[in-house]
Amino acid sequence: MAVFSPRKLSFSIIFLGLMTVLRSQAALDVHYYDRTCPEAEKIIRYTVLNASMHDAKVPARILRMFFHDCFIRGCDASVLLDSIPQNQAEKDGPPNISLRAFYVIDDAKTKLESACPKTVSCADIVAIAARDVVAMSGGPFWNVLKGRKDGRISKASETINLPAPTFNVSTLIQSFTKRGLGVKDLVALSGGHTLGFSHCSSFQARLHNFSSVHDIDPTMNPEFAETLKKKCPKPNKNGDAGQFLDSTASTFDNNYYKQLLAGKGVFGSDQAMYGDYRTKWIVESFANDQSLFFKEFAISMVKLGNVGVMEKGEVRLNCRVVN
Repeated sequence: MAVFSPRKLSFSIIFLGLMTVLRSQAALDVHYYDRTCPEAEKIIRYTVLNASMHDAKVPARILRMFFHDCFIRGCDASVLLDSIPQNQAEKDGPPNISLRAFYVIDDAKTKLESACPKTVSCADIVAIAARDVVAMSGGPFWNVLKGRKDGRISKASETINLPAPTFNVSTLIQSFTKRGLGVKDLVALSGGHTLGFSHCSSFQARLHNFSSVHDIDPTMNPEFAETLKKKCPKPNKNGDAGQFLDSTASTFDNNYYKQLLAGKGVFGSDQAMYGDYRTKWIVESFANDQSLFFKEFAISMVKLGNVGVMEKGEVRLNCRVVN
């Protein structure tokens, strides 16, 4: 289990030119809760820290939760809503069944409702928590723009629009462009996989009968492929089997990009970025300069946090159900 020390809370702050960030549909503000709930960020930070100390998987799960929320209907906490008899919600869509750690957001929400009722949206909690798990794992810190409202619609069928680990670069670029994100954002945000883990089902097709010519994906390092084959035999009877997407999975760093250079990307979509002229130079830049990656990741996270922000919405009292 990873150990998170208080020293890591003295984050290395990256100052962003927030005025250059893409304008969202609503006016977000770094100081949104300064008067109405001044302890909001502190409450969220220590809730996330405490959860991470007890479960080393929390940081990766919270970061993935933020991505999956913002890519469907924008950053409106729709991924937190539970299914009801009349509707299957996002969290029960095929790509989201493996999402975990919703209890961390519930815990933060309970504390915030006690400190400042009906004030802090669930969408803002997820955005702040995502920043905090990155920072406490050794990554950059950035100022989170706040003031999002929570959505009332969540449909499992819409999760088909999430980027898949089998996408090629053209499809990835198209997916990110629809959300106002560029090629550099694509490569930078993919770096979030530095904290990631994947079950065999998401990459097993690269290891067995890949094509009529190749049994293994030829873009994969052969020795690495053999290692994965042992973890993910065919047929695979262990549903928990899988692979970390980065050899330093509990630390937010640029090792993910170094693995792509070595042909050790776990997802086909990740490895494809090193094989495409539009993204290869960015992968190389981030592999060679961790501080550059940190800077661009922070900028891209602010941009992602602005996707589909609603001006009209509610502040849920319980993140799992609409008011």
